[in-house]
Amino acid sequence: MLRRPGLTIAVCVLLIAGVIAVLRARGPVVSTTVVARTDIEQRVVASGRVRVVTRIQLSAQVAGRVVAMHAVEGQRVSEGDVLVRLDDAEARAAVTQARAAVGQATARVAQVRDVSAVVTTEASRQAAANLARVEAELARVERLAAAGAVADVDLDEARRAAEIGRAQKTAADAQQRASMAGGVEVDIARSAVAEAEAQLAAAIARFDRMRIVAPHAGVILVRDAEPGDTVLAGTTLLEMAADGVTQLVIEPDERNLAWMHLGQRARASADAYPVDVFDAVVDYIAPAIDRQRGSIEVRLRVDDPPAFVRPDMTVSVDLAVASKRGVLAVPSDAVRDAATADSWVFVVAGGRIRRTPVTVGIRGAGHTEIASGLEEGAEVVLGAATTIDDGQRVRARRVDR
Repeated sequence: MLRRPGLTIAVCVLLIAGVIAVLRARGPVVSTTVVARTDIEQRVVASGRVRVVTRIQLSAQVAGRVVAMHAVEGQRVSEGDVLVRLDDAEARAAVTQARAAVGQATARVAQVRDVSAVVTTEASRQAAANLARVEAELARVERLAAAGAVADVDLDEARRAAEIGRAQKTAADAQQRASMAGGVEVDIARSAVAEAEAQLAAAIARFDRMRIVAPHAGVILVRDAEPGDTVLAGTTLLEMAADGVTQLVIEPDERNLAWMHLGQRARASADAYPVDVFDAVVDYIAPAIDRQRGSIEVRLRVDDPPAFVRPDMTVSVDLAVASKRGVLAVPSDAVRDAATADSWVFVVAGGRIRRTPVTVGIRGAGHTEIASGLEEGAEVVLGAATTIDDGQRVRARRVDR
């Protein structure tokens, strides 16, 4: 053969071809495992943020100059704390002037009640006495005129005096009624008090708008002004997070919606403090899907938040959505098209593979439940074996997983 190298090459080629033919006849090697019963817990793990349930923007209600800022970012404040003061000199003067007007109007009511009432009562009494006198004089003159003892001019004069007396008595009585309780002068004086008090309330309201107070207890998030700044009405000066329920917001894939419901418990951790895990409860599931991202907003309530939890902090949420014990399962990479309704696996039987449709259930950490289509002990192909075809002969290599 050494003298005939061509023959040697031909023999080698035939041997190699024979080996290849034998290997092809036996089929490729595929990794397999068997369908077995196990416990599966399906979990949804998602990143999210700490949600500020009540985020308040505190704005200037009037234009003015900032004279004091009593809050800094991160500061905890109580309800009613003065956070910002604007220049209030003019507003303060208006309040003083309005208070003086209230005092003046109130004094006028007292004057009408305590002085005018007495004066008009006395005037009415005097007018009554005068009327009685002139009427008596008129009666005397009329008797004398009837006897021809006085001239007609005296009678006319007596009659005019009586008419004047009656008019004076009517005017005095009217003034007395006006100055008594329920009278016109009292009502006018009290109306003036009400008007002055309204103007005082308006002045105090304008003065109060020169101060910005905390509407709730909470934490200052943003400070957008400094002393000396001139601000316009509506300018945001501070932003705060009011104390209340702490919530976490995640947006898992919409495919998890069927497994999620209110009241489910979860474990969460902040990215800044990954070791410190705390509890959360599903409190809200959005009624609509985000059609652009195919996700759904889920909010979780934290009843006992750790001290380090801050607004907008990034968190990781591990939510247990389903669990089953002793169900048939295979490694997840053995299931093809698992996210569709046409899931299937390669089953090895008699040295050949068969494409077998299956119905999947919950998906755990690395394993998927087989609800129907396979029996316990069946041997399935692992991994993305894309080079094999249905019915092809294969050599199974069992892998325990």
